[in-house]
Amino acid sequence: MSHTAVPGVLDSFLEQLSRCLDSESVRRMADFQVDKTVQTRVGQFAERANEGLLTDEERTEYEAFINASDLFTILQLKAQRNLNSGSA
Repeated sequence: MSHTAVPGVLDSFLEQLSRCLDSESVRRMADFQVDKTVQTRVGQFAERANEGLLTDEERTEYEAFINASDLFTILQLKAQRNLNSGSA
């Protein structure tokens, strides 16, 4: 999913959701770190994907992580923008 091309319904949903976050929540989102175990697993998936070696199950898990990361990032950016504009 591209950060510049979020489908309309999803974009609207994330925009509304982002307005529910106060400054502390936005700060905590900015500080959020994926734990080392997950980082390692995703790194392994990335390497295997580049080599064309992912199983169907691994591909599903890897794509789910990437999609969740994209959604989190979009929500985070929208929340930060709302906070900076005084909308939150």
